[in-house]
Amino acid sequence: MTLLDSALAGRSLSVEPGVRVEFGAGALARLPDAVASLGRSRAFVVTDPGLRAAGVLDRVLAVLSSAGIRHEVFDGIRPNPSTADLDAAGKQVRAFCAAGAAAGAGAGAAAGAGEGVAVVAVGGGSALDSAKGIALLATNPGAAADFDYRCDPPGPGLPVIAVPTTAGTGAETNGFGVIEDVLARCKIYVGHGSVRPAVAVLDPELTVGLPRAATAATGFDALVHGIESLASRGATPLSAAYATQAVAMVSRWLPIAVEDGTDLEARAQLLLGAHLAGRALTLSGLGLVHGIAHSLTNQFNTVHGVALAGVLPEVMQFCADGPGDAARAAYRTVALAMGVADPIAASRELAEAIGVRVRLSALGLTAGTVDRVARGAVEDVVTANSPRTPTHPEVEALLQSAL
Repeated sequence: MTLLDSALAGRSLSVEPGVRVEFGAGALARLPDAVASLGRSRAFVVTDPGLRAAGVLDRVLAVLSSAGIRHEVFDGIRPNPSTADLDAAGKQVRAFCAAGAAAGAGAGAAAGAGEGVAVVAVGGGSALDSAKGIALLATNPGAAADFDYRCDPPGPGLPVIAVPTTAGTGAETNGFGVIEDVLARCKIYVGHGSVRPAVAVLDPELTVGLPRAATAATGFDALVHGIESLASRGATPLSAAYATQAVAMVSRWLPIAVEDGTDLEARAQLLLGAHLAGRALTLSGLGLVHGIAHSLTNQFNTVHGVALAGVLPEVMQFCADGPGDAARAAYRTVALAMGVADPIAASRELAEAIGVRVRLSALGLTAGTVDRVARGAVEDVVTANSPRTPTHPEVEALLQSAL
């Protein structure tokens, strides 16, 4: 049975309006309009040190300044952001909001703190994920670890505008972010529906300077989003439509973008494909590949896309060998989208061709740490969406096979 054959009469779907998308070369020029469309006149920009050094941040700030939009920058986001990063940014954004409120209406304007401010996230998944938590902390003083996505905050966060500079995470499509809880020493999902980006500015020109390795890793993340969305227990015809197109676009254009980072057509195709993959995962959820990758990253601070590539073929085979036809049907769709006969082999070959496929031992995994990584993967919330529910020993065996 395929997803197209699955029964719908007994299912109930709720689909909210999605993020507004401004796509195209030069779309950054429309950022001030995006801020104004939300009824805001000031911007708190969240980014990382690398984008400041590369000059990308200067381009964004120039656009804001030319439109008369007052702004402040937090550029302390690290590759694997933590609750400590968000707490530091939270203090800064609250001060920025309070200063603006006082300037606009006098010292008694504390109640209006935050009015007129939008959070503008510039960067890859780390910056976009962090911005969601920061937007919550702006209006809800407290610790970032308190805002797990399963908890309702006292009030909505500030509106978020996402400006991705990588093509991979699709973080501009949803309201949660994967953050390291420094006290619990695990990944948590911080966010809320109120901080799902209201506008996504998808400008492929901003991704042209992305290094080869980062292009490969983030692009492979997008491919896995599409594949896991198709196989997810939460898959629907809506998520499958996004995911199938995403797999087709990313699998075709990722190798070209890796080979020639200045190819604007490849960059544009990859950026939009990654966005569609993000829309898919937001509707369907992900699965065991991401569960393992999250655990590996938590233990060894690995590059996310490389961790995914290290186990994708193994997890696909594990799911395909399980009972029922759900995973096999999903992988037949993957094969059609990629234009291949064997999607498992093709996924491995693509990962090898772009340089992200390594043995897990190269990431730090040892026989002595397999148990801990397997436990983290089984307990990760995304693993529950896997088409085949794994046991702890099964994940251990899978990790051993990829050592």
